[in-house]
Amino acid sequence: MPVEITWWGHATCTIEDSNVRLLTDPLFARRLAHLRRRRGALPPEEALRADVALVSHLHSDHLHIPSLARLAPGTRLLVPRGAPRAVPGLRRLSHLDVTEVGPGDETVMGRVRVRAVPARHDGRRLPVGPQRAPALGYVVEGEARTYFAGDTGLFEGMAKEVGPVDVALLPVGGWGPYLGEGHLDAGRAAQALALLGPRSAVPVHYGTYWPIGMDAVRPHEFHAPGDEFVRLAAERAPGVAVHKLGHGQRVRPEVAR
Repeated sequence: MPVEITWWGHATCTIEDSNVRLLTDPLFARRLAHLRRRRGALPPEEALRADVALVSHLHSDHLHIPSLARLAPGTRLLVPRGAPRAVPGLRRLSHLDVTEVGPGDETVMGRVRVRAVPARHDGRRLPVGPQRAPALGYVVEGEARTYFAGDTGLFEGMAKEVGPVDVALLPVGGWGPYLGEGHLDAGRAAQALALLGPRSAVPVHYGTYWPIGMDAVRPHEFHAPGDEFVRLAAERAPGVAVHKLGHGQRVRPEVAR
């Protein structure tokens, strides 16, 4: 079966390739601290079904313990090396098969190989937390090569570290009116697209969560990044097919044969 991508909102996607289901940064909360899900229904139970879940970094909107706790017993969970030490709640998820990985590490599930790659992003659990682990992206290699960037900024050697890919799942925004260091906005994501040169791309990490009480503060920053990415990608990487999905929508992107 060709690779199929489903976007559930924020950075949470299902990647289906070679009869293996992979779930990225599972987040199934209506509210998380000061954030509220403003767009898209909560993912259905179907979204919890995965052979392996990939966690890109320690921030709680990407490593969300209550969401991970809902995964089925025996689910493989890849986390950045050092994450169980930094986030004690991970050690309580005894029903999951937790594996710590760093850049360059590879994990095989059936006919799929998952390779951890570097990301440029703050690896601390909290902005002032003492414990940290490397922020990661992942390249899923099966029928297609799919890059899940997690949260990252542009960095030197990005194309070399990621390698050739068919599909890129790129963050194009965030959850507030301003993006800090180590993030991609629509423009930088389009620049990353030009560097990576995949056949297809799906914008993620926008238009889902927004701080409570800030609905009227620069609201275009919440919903606009997807459309802006489509526009800028057409200018800077015209050979890439961009699929802007709604919450719960899926696509089977074209891949090289």
